[in-house]
Formats: sequence, structure tokens, C-alpha cells
Amino acid sequence: MKTAITPTRQEDFSTWYQNLIVEADLAENSPVRGCMTVKPYGWAIWELMKNEMDKRIKSRDVNNVCFPLLIPIDFLSKEADHVDKFAKECAVVTHYRLKKIDGKIKPDPESCLTEPYIIRPTSETIIGEAMSRWVKSYRDLPLKLNQWVNVMRWEMRTRIFLRTSEFYWQEGHNAFKDHESATRDAKEMLFVYYNYMRDILAIDGIIGEKTPEERFGGADHTYTVEQIMQDGKALQSATSHDLGQHFSKAFDIKFLNESGVLENAWTTSWGSTTRMMGALFMSHSDDDGLILPPSVAPYQIVVIPVVKTENQDKVFEYAKKVGN
Repeated sequence: MKTAITPTRQEDFSTWYQNLIVEADLAENSPVRGCMTVKPYGWAIWELMKNEMDKRIKSRDVNNVCFPLLIPIDFLSKEADHVDKFAKECAVVTHYRLKKIDGKIKPDPESCLTEPYIIRPTSETIIGEAMSRWVKSYRDLPLKLNQWVNVMRWEMRTRIFLRTSEFYWQEGHNAFKDHESATRDAKEMLFVYYNYMRDILAIDGIIGEKTPEERFGGADHTYTVEQIMQDGKALQSATSHDLGQHFSKAFDIKFLNESGVLENAWTTSWGSTTRMMGALFMSHSDDDGLILPPSVAPYQIVVIPVVKTENQDKVFEYAKKVGN
């Protein structure tokens, strides 16, 4: 039997997924190595997903912010485990000007930065530096921040929506006065993700904790929500991290407690990415094309005229009227 998407899921799930993205006109590979261009229909789906997630995040008294794309390179080295995890994935900015040299546009050798910057792979470091200035007293805590931004991790093998060098996400960064509050935040946020994926994306998931080898760099505990795709493989869709006091000590995030004693804060971070879109497409779609749950479908109803030559104008006119 002929299907709209070939090969079928059973024949070659990986190729089926890539062809589904193309046929549904969701995204395409960009001229930038390992990066994707999200097309209008794909971005409309992401906006619906993002808007609902944003409401759920803000319901937890979290405020949206936006931090710089570029991070001083020495920030990354302040937390040892963090730099070990991300050093091999970082894109580095070393010059601030271009120049025509031998007929080609190249970085101007005279514009070399005294201190290079990295394009953010994640923002614990630069947000930790800000928290060290914003937090002075226990009255400033909890401090709960979130940003919707793009990040870059120089991936060797990429797949659209699932693993690209540049991708889009939200990243939450919170600070608390005690470990109990931080632990509770990390675990509760995991259930925010789980409920969102179940109720909005109609995908059930498995909640658990990552092994020490898979743990986020600089975290005491990393919690994850993973779904089983139609090919039987698990896909990580969101994570939440109990960072202990590692980043607060590295960036001097201190506060005066109720007794007037200076203490280090306890921090968490958590995030979900456009990888959720890959999970959405792979979970619901079939060999005849893209299938979306109503909550994230840009088009709720499609009117398809079925006409004969002699009455097509009237049918098209009526179909347009019904569609509007």
C-alpha cells in the first residue's frame, strides 16, 4: 500500500522522521553547519507550545529576563565540573571586526579580543554572576528567573529539532536560602514538564534521575522526563538540576540570613527545548504525514473543496465562506 511518507516508520524510522519534517514543511537544514531554519508552520507550532509553557512557568512566581548571548570565557572555568562538560561544545568569539584580506573577508588580525567570549551553551555562569549582585539578604530569596533564548553547542552529528548546534529553549535559574527549598523546586519543576507534555502534547513520559555520568556539569542531581518513541527508543525532553551550592560558591552568591550570618545560596536550573517538537512529531505522526494534538495545531479545521468543472466557482466561494 502506498503511503505519503516513504520509507515507512517500520522500514526506516530515522529516514521517515527526516522526510516527515520536509513534507510537513516544518524546517530545513541551514547554510550554517549543524543548524536549522524553522519555517513558518514549524515556528507557529513552537509558539503555541512556548505560550502554554510560559504560563505554567510564571504560575510558579518566576519572572522572565534576558541575558547576553556572549559569556566571558573565564566565567566557564569558575566551576570545574561545568567547564569539563561543556568545553568541547563551545563556539568561541575571538575578533570584533572583519577586513578584506587578499580579496576575501576575514577577521581583522588587529581586532583580536583581549578576552574571548563564548556563545552561551547554557547560562548558569552569567546568571550566577548577576545573582551575586542582586542577592544581599534572605528577603531577596527566593529569586526565580527564566529566559527564552537560543543557545549553541557544537554538535558533531545533528538531526533537525532533536540535536542541532543552535537550538531554542527556556532555561530557569533559581536561588534559595536553604537546600530543602532548592530540592523541592528542582523536583516540582520536573512535574511541571511531565504534566505539560501529558496534558498539552498528549505524550506520556517516564520521570527519573540521571546517572552520575549523565549528570549536568556542576549539579548534585539531574532529574529528567523521557518519552518512548514509536521505534522503542527513549528521548530526553526536559531536565531539572539541583545545583547545590557549587555555583553560589563559584560566583559568590551570598545572603545575610535572619540571624545576620552570611550564607551561600542554594541554586537550581531547569530547561526544555525544541527537542520537544521532535518528540511531538515522532509520537503522533504516521506514514501518511504529520499529526498534531489540537492544543498545538496552528490549523484546527481544514476545508477541502471537492468539485466538478461546472460548479467549481460556487464551491470554492462557499468553501472560502465556511473557512472564514
